[in-house]
Amino acid sequence: VQLVESGGGLVQPGGSLRLSCAASGSIIVINTMGWYRQAPGKQRELVAAVTSGGSTNYADSVKGRFTISRDNAKNTVYLQMNNLKPEDTAVYYCNAEIFSDMTWRGYWGQGTQVTVSS
Repeated sequence: VQLVESGGGLVQPGGSLRLSCAASGSIIVINTMGWYRQAPGKQRELVAAVTSGGSTNYADSVKGRFTISRDNAKNTVYLQMNNLKPEDTAVYYCNAEIFSDMTWRGYWGQGTQVTVSS
């Protein structure tokens, strides 16, 4: 099983980016999928998560600006980021709870850099 992220980059303050994360491999079922971020010198933090049923959860700092969604048919989760701020600069990681090889475990993507700067 692997998670592959895409969509990071450099954007000016107030701009938008859309991150994607596709899970592949011997997947039986995926439960919660989410996005975390880690800025230099800081701990990794939850940005947003979505359950298999579509319930969502957001960090207070991104509420009203970021939207998480998923396509269960494609085993893919998205993060639409609008009105980006310099403090959103971080490496963004995808995470998914996956049932594979008769066990549940959490998987991480390789990370994608998001830089918000003028």
